Amino acid sequence: MIRSMLYATDLGLYAPLVMQHALALARTFNADLYVVHAVEPMGLFAESVLQSYLDEQALNEFHSQGLNTVIANIERRVLESFREELGDEGEQDLARIQAVRVLQGDPSQVILDQAQKLSVDLLIVGSHSHRASAETPLGRTAARVLQLARVPVYLVPLVERRRLGDR
Repeated sequence: MIRSMLYATDLGLYAPLVMQHALALARTFNADLYVVHAVEPMGLFAESVLQSYLDEQALNEFHSQGLNTVIANIERRVLESFREELGDEGEQDLARIQAVRVLQGDPSQVILDQAQKLSVDLLIVGSHSHRASAETPLGRTAARVLQLARVPVYLVPLVERRRLGDR
């Protein structure tokens, strides 16, 4: 029985398509839906650039306040995109969304950690955040989630691949 699901979004080009699948499944199973987006940590280069322009206090403030602001803006953007996509008649679907979480970390690890923490029954992910080539039919995050998930994974393939007839 599927009572709760986790939709992992990358906010990319195909996110609305994957979101439609997530909401349709939540409707079908009358399930709760959680949404997660992972923000990768700043790389060493970006960190060193910041250190060269900011003093220690400003850098610490940026890390605590700046990241919180970015995360709050992303969470708001995700909910706004749901509202735009669903229109006025989507209030029931929006009510299924229990939480939108934006967390910093490696995307596949964030997804797997949240799936375990929330004890969801199903993960919903897109196959790739950008156009995949024949050599890479799955993105790194989707591949890792498929390999390591302890619950079933619903994988939404790229629309472009289906239209082009790639196999």
